[in-house]
Amino acid sequence: MEAQMTFKRYEVKYILTRSQRDRLTEAMKGHLALDMYGRNTIRNIYFDTDSYRLVRDSIEKPLYKEKLRVRSYRKAEGDSAVFVELKKKYESVVYKRRLSLPHRLAMNALETGRPLPADGQIAREIEAFRAFYGDTLRPAMLLCYEREAYAPVDGDDFRLTLDENIRWRTDDIDLSGSAVGSMILPRDAVLMELKSPGGYPMWMVRFLSENQIYKTSFSKYGVAYRQMTAQRKEGGVLYA
Repeated sequence: MEAQMTFKRYEVKYILTRSQRDRLTEAMKGHLALDMYGRNTIRNIYFDTDSYRLVRDSIEKPLYKEKLRVRSYRKAEGDSAVFVELKKKYESVVYKRRLSLPHRLAMNALETGRPLPADGQIAREIEAFRAFYGDTLRPAMLLCYEREAYAPVDGDDFRLTLDENIRWRTDDIDLSGSAVGSMILPRDAVLMELKSPGGYPMWMVRFLSENQIYKTSFSKYGVAYRQMTAQRKEGGVLYA
């Protein structure tokens, strides 16, 4: 039976330098440890229309926005588990609906327009989203990056992730393929995301203040889309 999960939380992003990341590693000691996913290369397929309606709407920063993606925490194989995710954001609160399904079954349904092989409320929400956009949805972009995911040692709901080497491509959009693509940040930059249903622990508040680290508005898919349109105007896509 497919696994179903729901998240509701705030997600705030920060761009760190390597030295700031090193100081964070020291500050985390005794507070955070690698979670069940640990260190891995994440692959995401974002679904969009031929005109990239979803990402263009998102860039306009509306009160409500949504996206559909399929995520794998490793190079996918035929029957390995992937996550079909419907991610919504309303007034800064992120709501994520997630189904775990076999890779081949999930992609076959999404690419052919057939219903997902799943039941329940989350499946119905994903199918309602697909029905709204009809047969215009398609695999639009592959986004990959190396991630370290941390959770508190005391079992609190606070989460921290560090993403490096974020890259994208629009050809060979396949979770079972390679992870090459065009970079969207300098190689020495690290994207930190803090995920929490409420406030941060005091040690994290002190770390951000002492290191003068401030939140930023940053969408991986949005930045990659801007790069894609710029590169297409220049006549090609170059993988770094």
